[in-house]
Amino acid sequence: MTLTEIFARRGDLAHLALFLWASSASGLALVAVRELIRSNRRFNDFVAEIARLNQLFRDRR
Repeated sequence: MTLTEIFARRGDLAHLALFLWASSASGLALVAVRELIRSNRRFNDFVAEIARLNQLFRDRR
């Protein structure tokens, strides 16, 4: 007996739908947060390179 059949037999399809919605929303939020973290790292790397380049030009004077 599958999980869906158990929920259907007990009449808890609304709970199953809510669970599936909440699970997918949580998964998408997790993916979005991971991408935001990666984006922040890339931006920090970019800013560090600009600072390094500025220091290099400042030292040449």
